[in-house]
Amino acid sequence: MTVSLIFKIAAVGVLVSVICQVLKHSGREEHAFLTSLAGLLLVLYWLVPYIYDLFESIKKLFSL
Repeated sequence: MTVSLIFKIAAVGVLVSVICQVLKHSGREEHAFLTSLAGLLLVLYWLVPYIYDLFESIKKLFSL
């Protein structure tokens, strides 16, 4: 995992939280929820390959 990935995740978190606050104050709570869900899915999309590599290395470690 690189440091740039951690910065990307942090940037998405800050951006999503600001957008959610703006949407909540304007009365669009449904859009705020969808924005936070989209941010979560984006971060999970970035992390899935690393999780896969982790499970593969554990599988090789125990020779399963």
